[in-house]
Parts: sequence; structure tokens; C-alpha cells
Amino acid sequence: MKNFYLEIKHIDKQTGARYGVLHTPHGDVEVPMFMPVGTLATVKTLSPEELISMGSGVILSNTYHLHIRPGEDIVAKAGGLHKFMNYPGPILTDSGGFQVFSLADNRKINEEGVMFKSHLSGDKMFFSPEVAIDIQEKLGADIIMSFDECIPYPVTHEYAKKSVERTLRWAKRGKDAHKREDQALFGIVQGSDYEDLRKYCAEELTKMDFPGYSIGGTSIGEPKESFSKMVEYSVKYLPFDKPRYLMGIGSIDFILEGIEKGVDMFDCVLPTRIARHGALMTHKGRINIRDAKYKEDFTPLDNECDCYTCRNYTKAYLRHLYVADETFGKRLLSIHNIRFLIKMMEDARKAIQEDRFGDFKKEMIEKYGSKKGF
Repeated sequence: MKNFYLEIKHIDKQTGARYGVLHTPHGDVEVPMFMPVGTLATVKTLSPEELISMGSGVILSNTYHLHIRPGEDIVAKAGGLHKFMNYPGPILTDSGGFQVFSLADNRKINEEGVMFKSHLSGDKMFFSPEVAIDIQEKLGADIIMSFDECIPYPVTHEYAKKSVERTLRWAKRGKDAHKREDQALFGIVQGSDYEDLRKYCAEELTKMDFPGYSIGGTSIGEPKESFSKMVEYSVKYLPFDKPRYLMGIGSIDFILEGIEKGVDMFDCVLPTRIARHGALMTHKGRINIRDAKYKEDFTPLDNECDCYTCRNYTKAYLRHLYVADETFGKRLLSIHNIRFLIKMMEDARKAIQEDRFGDFKKEMIEKYGSKKGF
């Protein structure tokens, strides 16, 4: 694809983390980057204009959920996701595989695909590599995903090996079915925390020459040590000049770990999901705005944050909105959490360009990393 490629501009001398620009049909975005999740063609409670003002580049929507409602044909008639949701920047859709395996009832998997029941209506549905590609072509995102088998953790080597082999066969079928030249189809590396399987999957996908590669099977309850192995074992066997996307990662420590290992793209529902429950990422660690101590706290949420919420509202007001279950409160808290992660990525890119990402990572973890709830 002439209008989709990764331009690597600098490698951090401390860690090997990379800074670059991802060129897409709907604009150029700097990497590494965090992608807000708009599951149903909307990032919950937020407008496209607000996302753009926060520095959002690529946003993600979900194939499974959009297939159920409103249906990909409706989106196609609207002119595709960009017009349907009025987002001018790049959009990524996942294949729906994770939702099929995690949400749907009574799954029956065979070589052709997966038969399952909708988690909403109970209706019987079927996804295959070809079906997933057809839906995503109609949705019209810039970046789309192969349909893979999502396995739990832990599993035996034998189980993971069979799954990898099926994922590779499905990747080939999906690539053969993909016809749109204005979409970049990514292959997905699976293999649990077994290096030989990650190596085999990555190398076989590379032979198929995808425009980019995703790392799947992480953030499903595995310990951090296994997560690190999964990422390392995948990245080391992927092409240097293609984008690398670590799926479903939104915690500070896991994002920084991924960047250090050479990952370019991250996404997660975490910032908006925890915001709706009153949990906030701040430069002093995680806080819960519902706590009584904020009832008369008339200071900004985070003095070091430049988001709309922190520039205009106090903790006391935000707590009031949360306790009163006001939608505006959920919007303000979501704005803060998303901007927090986007700003962190901006700072990470600057640190890479200045050859100090290792120091930056250490400072982040010490200040408000996993020990403080992220």
C-alpha cells in the first residue's frame, strides 16, 4: 500500500524504543501512540471534536459489536465509518475474534470458523476469516485485523500449537479474501508465552507480507512476567519496518514495557471504563473521585495535566457530579483519563527522540506506575 507505511525516524539509544510516523489514508500519526476505543463507533460520552482536541490520532471500533448493531451494511450506506461517526482521522477495526471468544455463548469452533450466539439477542451467528474481512471492508477503516483464535491463559503447549496453526490458516484465508487496496490488513501473532510458537507464528505471518502486525493473547490475566515474554517473543521475530500493535493494553506499566520492546500502537477501554467508575489517572497516582475527602477540595484534579477538565473544574465539583450520577461528570472524567494517556505518549515520544526513554520509563513507574494502581 503506497498510502500506508511506517517511517521510523529515531531509535532510543538507551532502550531501542522507536519513534516514527505512521502514514495512513486519513492522515499521518506519530508513534508510539495510544488509541482510544470507540467500540460502537463512539468513544463513550465523547465527541470526535473533543478527541481531536485531546491529540487523538487513530481510534478503534469493534467489528463484532458493529455487526450486531447497526450492521455493516448501514455503515457502508452512510459512506463508511469515517462519515458515519464524523471522525476525520484514521480508524482501526479489530476482527471481532476476541469478542466471539469472550462474550458469545455456546461457541463451536471448527476449521471453517466459529458458530456462536449473540450476547444480546441469543441469535445464532457465524464468523469466519472471510466473514470478518467482508464486515471490515464494509466498515471501511484504515487498518483492519485478521480473524484469529483467541485462547485463554494458561494453556498447554499442545493446545497453543494447534491454535497457532489454525490462526495461520485463517490469516492466509483472510488475506486472500481482502480486496480493498485502501485498507491495511494486519496479521496477529499468537502462541501464549511459548517462544517457539511465537517465533513460528511471527515468521509465518511475515512470509505472508502483511502491512503490519498485531500481538494478541496478552492482558488476559497472565502475570507480568508472562506478558513480557509474550511481547518480547513476538517483536523479536517481526519485520523492523512494519508497525507493531499490542492489542488491549491500557495500563501505564504495560504500555511502557511494550514501548521499550519496540511496540508502536496500543489500545484499551481502560481509561474510559475506570473513569465511569470514578477512578482517575493522575500525576500523583490513581485516585477515586467518590472519596469523601474531595467533597470540599476546590483544587484541580491534576495540577500537571493540561486537559479541559483540569483547566476548568475542581475535585469538589467532579465528586458532586459523580455522586449525583450526572452524565457530564462521566464526560469530564473520561476526557481527563484519555488525555492523560495521550499526553504520556507525547512525552514518551519526546524521551525517545532525546535518547532517554529508559530514564523516562523509570520515572513514570516510580511516580504513578503499577505500585499505585495502574
